[in-house]
Amino acid sequence: MRNYLILFLASLFLCSCGEYQRVLKSDDVNYKFDYAKRAYEEGRYVQAATLLKDCITLLKGSDKAEESLYLLAMSHFENKDYVSSGAYFSTYYNRYPRGRYTEAARFYCGYGYFLDSPEPQLDQTGTIKAIEELQAFLDYFPRSEKVSIAQNAIFELQDKLTLKQLQNAQLYYNLGNYMGNNYESAVIVAKNAIKDYPYSKYKEDLEMLILKARYQEAVNSIEERKAERFREVVDEYYSFINNYPDTDNRQEADNIFRIASRYAAE
Repeated sequence: MRNYLILFLASLFLCSCGEYQRVLKSDDVNYKFDYAKRAYEEGRYVQAATLLKDCITLLKGSDKAEESLYLLAMSHFENKDYVSSGAYFSTYYNRYPRGRYTEAARFYCGYGYFLDSPEPQLDQTGTIKAIEELQAFLDYFPRSEKVSIAQNAIFELQDKLTLKQLQNAQLYYNLGNYMGNNYESAVIVAKNAIKDYPYSKYKEDLEMLILKARYQEAVNSIEERKAERFREVVDEYYSFINNYPDTDNRQEADNIFRIASRYAAE
């Protein structure tokens, strides 16, 4: 019985492949379009995309043009080719700003870039693109059912950008005084990240890094600047503790404060 089932499934597969080859070679655009829709519905996204790419030009100006372009974008999306899907979704919503699928196209365009967003240590051009597209979706469709999904995706993407800035600031901190005052660079990068992403989950880490960088900057200062620099450390400490009174970094922060207070009083 099992062998018969295998043979039956194999024959179905071969028939399907044979029909696909006939459709691929056909000059009948409606035949191609109908088969592409069926392939999409059955999860054969590569076949659907291949056929729909031929269809969108031939169907331009017809009543099937809009649907063919949207399905082409969705085929690439379902196939996890988010760069291609984003390009076709963008083409769709620019060509059909009030189209039947415009809301979905704007959402999936941004969400595809979100899914394709690289790790924090890599170039974040794609992450920024995802934020822009998702924000545009929220601007155009503020009452969409997918608003919360888009908002959460934006928060996650912003956290990724913040983490990259935190890593950059940490790198400057680790460089210390190598070929210049890298502690000041760490402070600048961290403060810019807080300004750009004030609600990030990495905000405490950034503020703690600022406190540590100010402390190291003070420790390595010339004698004439030490008191002034340590007073800045004390100010940073109070700011940090006021914001995070129950922080896990309390012990380290308090140790910095005790040393800074002695020098600041001189």
